[in-house]
Amino acid sequence: MLGSFAVLRKQSLLGDAISHAALPGIAIAFLIMGAKDTYILLIGALISGLIGTFWIRGITKKTHLKSDTALGLTLSLFFGFGMLLLTFIQKQPNANQAGLDTYLFGQAATLLEKDVWLMAIVAGICLIILLVFWKEFKILLFDADYTKTLGFNTRFIDILITTFIVITIVLGLQTVGVVLMSAMLLAPAAAARQWTNSLGVMVILAAIFGAFSGVVGTGISASQSNLPTGPVIVLVAASLVLISFIFSPSRGLLFRQIRFMKNRNNIKMQKTLAFMYGIAKTHENIAHPHAIKILNGFQGFSRRSLQELVDLNYVEINGQQWSMTQKGYKKAENLYDQQVKDTYE
Repeated sequence: MLGSFAVLRKQSLLGDAISHAALPGIAIAFLIMGAKDTYILLIGALISGLIGTFWIRGITKKTHLKSDTALGLTLSLFFGFGMLLLTFIQKQPNANQAGLDTYLFGQAATLLEKDVWLMAIVAGICLIILLVFWKEFKILLFDADYTKTLGFNTRFIDILITTFIVITIVLGLQTVGVVLMSAMLLAPAAAARQWTNSLGVMVILAAIFGAFSGVVGTGISASQSNLPTGPVIVLVAASLVLISFIFSPSRGLLFRQIRFMKNRNNIKMQKTLAFMYGIAKTHENIAHPHAIKILNGFQGFSRRSLQELVDLNYVEINGQQWSMTQKGYKKAENLYDQQVKDTYE
């Protein structure tokens, strides 16, 4: 659900940067505590993720660098530092360090019942915050300047939603890992965006797509041996994105191509009708028959467009001759008058 706001705010790379920025926090938390306690590690990841987030904000506001540059720098720096710390930890004679590398790619099998309860509680809190601040989030998303004129604290709202995005990413690290968490945040929202123009509907669809990806991905992973759960969940989410890109009625590539072909056929039909109109109006009787071969030299003519004109009762065919009907003549006349009007305007 929160991924919808990241997608619409054009902060898609933010999820990737935050997830990578969380890695050194996990390593530092382990070095301080000396034990692989899930809660401690997640708190370390949260702190590190928030530092990375505010670092990005600071670079963007205090320098002339663009947000994509700030995101790339933060992602590379934090991830490199995290990998350095993980390598150092793995060389220590400490049995507790085993398994820290699962945070790179995730390992759902390591989740315990308490971890699931933690995710459920935080998800519930996120949902409550989203409902309470729905109006503020929505206004800030579409018009930040207007939000300021209404007296809202845009800085607080922005920090609030960014913080909860960070929390969401940190909670998913155990499941899909640092590398793939960005896809889990963004893929359901990207798929939902293809089906609607309503923010409310998009958020609900994103939640459904995310849940579907988790359930189906886990089911596939459990039914097959040696299939990691996190990557399978991400692949299911990516499949939903691909399906949405192709088959959504308003933005899908398939329906867009269908509309393009339909519009092209309509243009051909109208051009043919206009050409016929130019011939018919030179005769006193508009129903005067003409040979079809006259149309063959016209660039916009096709047999399909001629058949469509017949189906619409704009033209009548008698053998190899055509004649225009009163209905077709009137339609062509209106099209001609509209073209003249558009030309002068």
